[in-house]
Amino acid sequence: MIDAHMVTLSPMAMLVLNTSLLVMIGWALWRAEQNLTPHSDWLALALLGIFAVSGRVLLDPIPNIQPVTVIVLLTGIHFGASRSVALAATVALASNMILGHGLWTFYQAAGWSAVGIVGALLSSRLYPNGTIATTKLAATSAVAALAFDWIVSLSALHTLSPELLPMYIVSGIPFDLLHAAGNVAFVAWLAVPLTDLMSRYAQSPSPSALSDLATR
Repeated sequence: MIDAHMVTLSPMAMLVLNTSLLVMIGWALWRAEQNLTPHSDWLALALLGIFAVSGRVLLDPIPNIQPVTVIVLLTGIHFGASRSVALAATVALASNMILGHGLWTFYQAAGWSAVGIVGALLSSRLYPNGTIATTKLAATSAVAALAFDWIVSLSALHTLSPELLPMYIVSGIPFDLLHAAGNVAFVAWLAVPLTDLMSRYAQSPSPSALSDLATR
């Protein structure tokens, strides 16, 4: 039987397909969010997690381009450190169950958790007076990309000697820059709509990272 399974897509056609699927998922989740009550903060986080996992999996053909870093950063800003850590670890595990799970998952979870904690610490600067500071957020997301990639690079110490780590990090700079550029693009695309969504469910617009982790 001849059907769509027999069709081989080019990399560009696959990218268009995956982007279309991501838009469909995002639209469906946005429609689902409209029916949530103001106190459904964990359900809102679940929707964000689904979108983050879907974005990472569907955009996997593009090296180091995915929306997870920006979503976790915004989660730290609006929901605080502990929930951003929970989201970061869940997204890392769930997406890697599809893309490939191993020791590196721990480092990815740690890297994205650090991004969420930084978002919570800088929430008053990145979200002053109830308005997202897009330019500052874009710059922070670019730096967060480098920091995340370097944290994940520490996993190489399990197979490389420490003196080779700097060379390993330098060799990955082109991929780090792709991550940073992708984050800036995602900020331009997602920052305002996700801020509107998160602000409807966040209990506090400027959570403190350290007190949040200590008390929750």
